[in-house]
Amino acid sequence: MAAKRGAGAPRLALDPEIALPQKREVDLVALDDALTKLATLDPQQSRLIELRFFGGLSIEETAVVLGISPATVKREWATARAWLQREMKQKEAHK
Repeated sequence: MAAKRGAGAPRLALDPEIALPQKREVDLVALDDALTKLATLDPQQSRLIELRFFGGLSIEETAVVLGISPATVKREWATARAWLQREMKQKEAHK
């Protein structure tokens, strides 16, 4: 019975140094420009991006800080991310 669970099989250790990068390069100037523009259009969404992306806050923590429900944070987070992605792609296309 132990054989089907790998009894006696050699164990392999994963080396994190050879893993594929999980993060893409971000144009910080374009991101700052987009966040500044978002702040003029919707200050709450801009603040939400700062708290979640830069501050690393969870949905629940962000809801407490902003005084809104977690459901609203999720909805606003999805909207703000989509807007930022579109804005960044447009900026990239104009280079």
